[in-house]
Amino acid sequence: MKEKLMSIREEAIKAIQAAEAPEKLNEVRVKFLGKKGELTAVLKSMKNVAPEDRPKVGQMVNETRAAIEQILEESKKKMERAIREEKMKMEVIDVTLPAKKNMVGHRHPNTIALEEVQRIFVGMGYEVMEGPEIEYDLYNFEKLNIPADHPAKDEQDTFYINKDIVLRTQTSPVQARVMEQGKLPIRMISPGRVFRSDEVDATHSPSFHQVEGLVIDKNISFADLKGTLEVFAKELFGEDTKTKFRPHHFPFTEPSAEVDVSCFKCGGKGCRFCKGSGWIEILGCGMVHPHVLEMCGIDPEEYTGFAFGVGLERIALLKYEIDDMRLLYENDVRFLKQF
Repeated sequence: MKEKLMSIREEAIKAIQAAEAPEKLNEVRVKFLGKKGELTAVLKSMKNVAPEDRPKVGQMVNETRAAIEQILEESKKKMERAIREEKMKMEVIDVTLPAKKNMVGHRHPNTIALEEVQRIFVGMGYEVMEGPEIEYDLYNFEKLNIPADHPAKDEQDTFYINKDIVLRTQTSPVQARVMEQGKLPIRMISPGRVFRSDEVDATHSPSFHQVEGLVIDKNISFADLKGTLEVFAKELFGEDTKTKFRPHHFPFTEPSAEVDVSCFKCGGKGCRFCKGSGWIEILGCGMVHPHVLEMCGIDPEEYTGFAFGVGLERIALLKYEIDDMRLLYENDVRFLKQF
């Protein structure tokens, strides 16, 4: 029995010396001192020892256990000390080194422009509404008085998921959805991402953002539309900004107009920014077509309204004098950190 205990002790010491990490020491402890360990097995075999020899054998087992535990504890402390010293060497701070700069993020030019547009219209009593980017053809086209044979429905311009579902080409479907609810009057803007099958260049992208506006109430006139957009232009581009309305055609408004603002770079005198005209086109608008009101369950004899739509990227490009739309999407920190 004595020889066996000596053998266990020597084997344990070798295993402890070979251990390279605290986890390995724990494995040694379990192997020799655990419930199913080798010393426990010796204790369980005490029933085979003569009664008069049991005290002596028990003492030898306890001495062996104490010796193994002492060596384990010493090795553990030594190992932890070495690990701590190594960690301290690696974590030494050299106060002569330059400080690390925190790269703080900030808002994207599109986000800044959107927050400015929302601030202006919320200040005029408008609500901000959102809708799905994957839209039914019914809301994207038909409810907006765009018939089946309209060029805008051509697959060259629209991303079709199937014949009834598209990636919305405008945020106007949100207007139709809100009108259907029948909660009048309506004063809302609907910002969001839209999709069109355009080639990528300095002024076009297959994915961009729009902000649509809609007002429905009794006795709404074109004068209300002009006044609203004049206030919007002055708030966005400066108090001296002038607006000009040019006749145009949109299927969902009648009459319709394109809106220009006086060049805020040259004050309307003509420059490279406005291409010498003194004016810059910013949005399209018009009075909501009576047929659109009817399709959305609103009586055109009792209610009238106006709508407008502006490209958010266009606002950002104009406001910050950016000459290439692609810069907004290339994630170049050198460009983005300017704003």
